Amino acid sequence: MQQQGLPDVRLALQNIWGYDDFRAPQGEVVQCLLTGQDSLIILPTGAGKSICFQLPALLQDGLTLVVSPLLALMENQVQELTKLGLCASLLHSQLTKSEKRRNLDLIKSNQAKLLYISPETLLSPFLLSILTDCQVKINGLIIDEAHCLVQWGDTFRPSYQRLGTIRPYLLQFQPPGRQMAIAAFTATADPISQDIIKRSLGLANPAIFLANPYRSNLHLQVKMICTPRSRREQMGNFIAKQGNSCGLVYVRSRRDSENLSLWLQSKGYQNSAYHAGLSAFERRKIELDWLEDRWQFVVCTSAFGMGINKANVRWVVHFQAPQLLAEYLQEIGRGGRDGKPTKALTLMSEPTGWLNPEDKQQSQGLLNKLNRQFQQAEKMAFQLPLKGEIEAIKNEFLQGELTLAMLSSMGKLNWLNPFNFQREKTILSEDFKSLMLRQQNAVKEMKLFLNTKKCRWQFLLNAFGFSQESVNFRCGKCDNCQR
Repeated sequence: MQQQGLPDVRLALQNIWGYDDFRAPQGEVVQCLLTGQDSLIILPTGAGKSICFQLPALLQDGLTLVVSPLLALMENQVQELTKLGLCASLLHSQLTKSEKRRNLDLIKSNQAKLLYISPETLLSPFLLSILTDCQVKINGLIIDEAHCLVQWGDTFRPSYQRLGTIRPYLLQFQPPGRQMAIAAFTATADPISQDIIKRSLGLANPAIFLANPYRSNLHLQVKMICTPRSRREQMGNFIAKQGNSCGLVYVRSRRDSENLSLWLQSKGYQNSAYHAGLSAFERRKIELDWLEDRWQFVVCTSAFGMGINKANVRWVVHFQAPQLLAEYLQEIGRGGRDGKPTKALTLMSEPTGWLNPEDKQQSQGLLNKLNRQFQQAEKMAFQLPLKGEIEAIKNEFLQGELTLAMLSSMGKLNWLNPFNFQREKTILSEDFKSLMLRQQNAVKEMKLFLNTKKCRWQFLLNAFGFSQESVNFRCGKCDNCQR
């Protein structure tokens, strides 16, 4: 491939998207991907990371694989590219037979530039056989939302742990000397998470692009409440002050999503509940209605918002605080993408939990769930064969795939290829305790953020590895700075 100079790349940006120039560090990331170098890119939500991998893919001959965790995210990006007249496709279980056949034909004929897929679909023998048998020219592998590899809780995806096997497996069927770069994208990764991502994906001397997560237009506020009734009243008062502006309300359970949405509808607000328990059709309809301003806001779980691009979100309410700081930063980042002032309010119970134990119970519930998973995985680990096939383990053990992912995260298991593994003979209880402690500390970190008296952005900068930038930092606009 002929090297593209920055002026040529900038011209392509103008012709395709109509932007005059890149935002930092978009141009450098694009150049890195065009040269075929592995990379880890950590950009705040709304910083335009999609262009960073879409543009290089469109400028090259061949196919770029984009691994994405959510169907809504994939469909949204493919629709936007299709509107621009660009050849992008996706594969997932909910496509009709004719849609699958059409997309597969685009891949086999090397017409598709981008293929959006879930990690589970990419790791399936069916798709890998197509990519290898047809000798599809594959330029690179994009791992979007790479925090799913390390962020335990609702967004953890065990299959992400196996993605490091894809490159060596596919290169066996490519011409000698063919390069296949891996680029991992995420909005949040502290230094420990960065090391896990690099090791798990097998990144070779990756270029690191680490953008400061601070968003000057996001005004952070945490408000303490004492009763369930006052929680609703505080949220209702806040939303009433926002007029007709667009927003998001985050809750932590499906039941809360539905109950709170009905209560707000009774107050005259045009909104809808959104959670993973809805059908794919229902979720797509709610997303479209919100994007096109038929709903003022959505009352949603963490299942909503990842990768969905809406510029004019003026406020984000966390009716209950997230359990992880990374989730919080990702969810507030869905507001204010246009750079205009945006409010982010989080409601929390008073710390003792005597008057309203809801938050304390939720936090303890997550820790209990994680503890049970770790205990089950520890017992199961000693029953696993030293070598085995992943599908056989998944069929034999209820939490088999999760246990394999834990062992991989601890460095106690190697993936021989996308389908087979080999574990170490010696596995210690201390290994599981160490991993569990890391998750407990992540939950405690969120509590520290909620109760801090310092600048909230200063706390976030320090937590995500920007310790030098956090020294004496004051945003001047969060609730603590305003005090």
